[in-house]
Amino acid sequence: MTGRHRNSGPSLGVFAGVVAVVVLAALAGWGGFRLLNRHACSSPVTVTLAAAPEIAPPLQTMADRWTAANAPGGCTSIVVAPVASSDVAAAVAGQRGVTLTGLGQPNGRAQIPDVWVADSSTWLERVRTAAADLVPPNAPSIAQSPVVLAMPQPVAAQLGWPTTKLTWTALLQRMTTGSGLKTGIVEPGLDASGLAGLLALRSAAAATGPGAQEATVAALRALAVGRSTVREDLLGRFPRAADPAAVASGLSAAPLPEQAVLEYNSAKPPVPLAPVYLDPAPTPLDYPYAVLPGADPTAAKVAEQLLSTLTGPGFADLLARQWLRAADGTGGLGFNAGPGAPSGPPAPVPATDPGLIQQTLSTWTAITQPGRLLAVLDVSGSMLEPVPSVPGLNREQVTVRAAQGGLRLFDDNWAVGLWIFSTDLDGHTPYKELVPVGPLASQRADLVNGLNGVQPKRNGNTGLYETVLAAYKAVQSGWDAGKVNSVIIMTDGQQDNPPNGMTLDQLVGELQKVVNPRQPVELIAIGIGTDVSKAELTRITQTTGGGVFVATDPAQIGAIFLQAIALRPGSGG
Repeated sequence: MTGRHRNSGPSLGVFAGVVAVVVLAALAGWGGFRLLNRHACSSPVTVTLAAAPEIAPPLQTMADRWTAANAPGGCTSIVVAPVASSDVAAAVAGQRGVTLTGLGQPNGRAQIPDVWVADSSTWLERVRTAAADLVPPNAPSIAQSPVVLAMPQPVAAQLGWPTTKLTWTALLQRMTTGSGLKTGIVEPGLDASGLAGLLALRSAAAATGPGAQEATVAALRALAVGRSTVREDLLGRFPRAADPAAVASGLSAAPLPEQAVLEYNSAKPPVPLAPVYLDPAPTPLDYPYAVLPGADPTAAKVAEQLLSTLTGPGFADLLARQWLRAADGTGGLGFNAGPGAPSGPPAPVPATDPGLIQQTLSTWTAITQPGRLLAVLDVSGSMLEPVPSVPGLNREQVTVRAAQGGLRLFDDNWAVGLWIFSTDLDGHTPYKELVPVGPLASQRADLVNGLNGVQPKRNGNTGLYETVLAAYKAVQSGWDAGKVNSVIIMTDGQQDNPPNGMTLDQLVGELQKVVNPRQPVELIAIGIGTDVSKAELTRITQTTGGGVFVATDPAQIGAIFLQAIALRPGSGG
């Protein structure tokens, strides 16, 4: 017996060893982490997930379910924080010192999460355009909410709702022909549904033919009158009483998510809102699930496991409680969009071009943020060089076109002046004032005439430094606390130093003497072509505050001029 016991020991040990190897192999996968997590907590894992407020509750429920099933020992936790998408976008972009158009600087409260569920992929596109490595190249949608035109039901009924299909073109006509329709919008730089509505309206305006720009400006100005920075504020301006006078005096229409309209109606207001589904449909909110590149590898694995649970009917039912659709556009248990909603899931809408997003936001900023601006145009001989991509036009002509386009966007609340510069334009002075900075209400025609008369000086050189200093001082001397004060200088070359001329170091030194943080004047430099020195311009603008844009193809200066306007201080919201 004793011998048999001694002989059986090794056999059982070998068997036990084999079992142990099999068990450990099974534990090598995520299931092993889950089982071992019950007994050891030497390295606790916390996954931070920042989500648009409306989708945060269902995400927290799913996170709790996943944790209970896979990490009941408490070593792994998933913390879902409801955070406005604009706040997270500002914080993420701020890692590179980038400010997104219309957004402004980070508020200091939003932290960079492991996972970001914004309300729209347009946020990722905007960040990606500024710094591609800050967000993943792809982020799957986990929910959807169409962007609709929210209207008080009595107003919508006058337009044929819910049986008649309303188009953006018809809406544009009503907005710009004195129909009494009071439109509003949440600042599109801060709100994805506002941006989607603005893009759709601009697309309708662009299709109006020769008057496209005028139609665009008129539509954007009509929206700007009723804009709000917060969605709740906009919703509060819809009529609160059903009598005709209250309905007539309240907000008539605004682009908003279907989710916001359904939630508003759930409170049984005196005047419910109609979610009007316009044709063509704007880009819907799609709630992308983005595991950010800086996430801890273990946290990223947990995040991917959580994502795998967000595709079934259980999650769709949770979304329905928040008036959200599933990612495919269908509704979970109890979801009801109400009269006028399309039957079945909404048709897919193509993704919006990032360049169009930027251009649209820049145009919006130019229209809605009145400023005090001095435009300074280079008229040196090199501006006579033809632009190959725009046959028949030279650099000066495309630059003047850009300035003329900007002037048409500015309303009479702006104050604008016009200078030109080269060398020896006024005696030995390299710059010349064509129109002093003054209100557009009284001198728009002077500016139009001044721009029409701009001609390059053949054989003229580039007297950049003295011009920059003089222009900065001119705007500073009449600084207006009620406006954004700025200088925009457009040049295709570098400083040509005459004997005893100012050096770059001297210019920077003089600017440092006059810069006053309490009266900021932003200097925006637009380089035209490939001969400019971005380093030179950057050193100047870093001294004053501002930025540098380079249009290597001069044909692009119109779009870049709008971006430059959008960079002005105070235009970030």
